[in-house]
Amino acid sequence: MFEIMTDSTANLTGDMIRDYHLHVLSLSFVVDGKEYKGYEKGKTMDLAPFYAMMREKKDIKTSLANSEDAYRMGKAILKQDIDLLYLGFSSGLSSTFQAVSAAFEELREEYPQRQVLAVDSLSAALGEGLFVKYVVDMRENGASIGEAYSWALRHRLNICHEFTVDDLFFLKRGGRISAATAVLGTALSVKPVLHVDDEGHLIPVGKTRGRKKSLDALVERMKNNAIEPEKQEVYISHGDCLEDAEYVAEKVRECMGVEKILIHVLDPVIGAHSGPGTVALFYYGEHR
Repeated sequence: MFEIMTDSTANLTGDMIRDYHLHVLSLSFVVDGKEYKGYEKGKTMDLAPFYAMMREKKDIKTSLANSEDAYRMGKAILKQDIDLLYLGFSSGLSSTFQAVSAAFEELREEYPQRQVLAVDSLSAALGEGLFVKYVVDMRENGASIGEAYSWALRHRLNICHEFTVDDLFFLKRGGRISAATAVLGTALSVKPVLHVDDEGHLIPVGKTRGRKKSLDALVERMKNNAIEPEKQEVYISHGDCLEDAEYVAEKVRECMGVEKILIHVLDPVIGAHSGPGTVALFYYGEHR
């Protein structure tokens, strides 16, 4: 057996974190000068006030996970003579993976007899969470840390992310689109369709006129790319728009026969950049 460490950006529920025996490294966000952790063990965060502040267009800053926290968390595991595998937030979206990797270099020197491995998931939100779940299942089925590590490197690009946003303001503020594009898109009710590419970056792949069409586009992209979707467990994140997430879930059930679907509110660190109204669909596919 080995222990698995991941990030709060994996967006997994508290019950899943407990049941899968995960160690979660928290990223942070700052509102009105006060810092909040994206995840605190044993605590459930009510994100309705967070998204209410976002709708008021409050300036919310985010920060990467702390290298010292990663060192302490890792050391507590390794000193029990247990190997450690870290499945990290996309290096294309954050420097968290680099920070944790630096801490792991120190730990390898201190515990040369242990395996201390790290995989850049090139994923975000419940895409990262779904990636973690596949590795957890491997561990539960008896895979060694080496086997899990090799699988993770080979298959991380099979974890597909399809998503859309309702308000272009937040993508503009984060530098994902220009101010002119945001103004024109808002006036014409243009909704972007985006995904996470092979380098772990967030990029647009299309656009629609109107909210419902953008949600349908997520399902259509999955339909064209998913591998045996009826056998999969599919994850959906939402930025305080549960009804829209449930609409996508129902379409996925109808079109592809998927039975297991997890719907969960979007992690605040990622939600701070995509905004309220974000809907993201995650599944195992042929390619990104």
